[in-house]
Amino acid sequence: MSLYACESGRLNTRGSRVVVDLQSLRDQLRETLPETNFRDRRQVVVGHTNLLELMRALKDTHGFNMLIDVTAVDYLEWPGASDRFGVIYQLLNVDTGERISVKTHVSPPDAKLPTVTGLWRGANWLEREVYDMFGIAFEGHPDLRRILMPDEFADHPLRKDYPLKGLGERHNFAVITRAEG
Repeated sequence: MSLYACESGRLNTRGSRVVVDLQSLRDQLRETLPETNFRDRRQVVVGHTNLLELMRALKDTHGFNMLIDVTAVDYLEWPGASDRFGVIYQLLNVDTGERISVKTHVSPPDAKLPTVTGLWRGANWLEREVYDMFGIAFEGHPDLRRILMPDEFADHPLRKDYPLKGLGERHNFAVITRAEG
């Protein structure tokens, strides 16, 4: 199957533009789902309570069968930001080449989202990285533990309130030599 590209976006093999019908998703979730389009990349913003339902619909109904990435943004002191964190999921429909970003917001002390590992097994390590670096928990995750930092590490280094020089924690951990590593 070959795909044809044009300036207005991806085309399927019949030559028609491939675009997810967000209105049906808005009706299904009873949510406005604000949408932006930057350089032909669509981004949908959904409330964290409807995240799992939207992700399931995007996979099962609209064919977004690949989770490319899960990441987060810390909006601490960002002008006009009402929530502390934004969590972004990058999805791909492998058959059509269409991509979509799904963004949701959470704030401490209840910075929790449902896991999407039941939909995409590859979310396992991606969610663990977001948990480790930002402290955002994923409820129902099969193995939510640190993946980059030591288990004893108490903070989340990609949060904007984490000091640039660290908190002196390097002195709290044993030095591992090259021979031991």
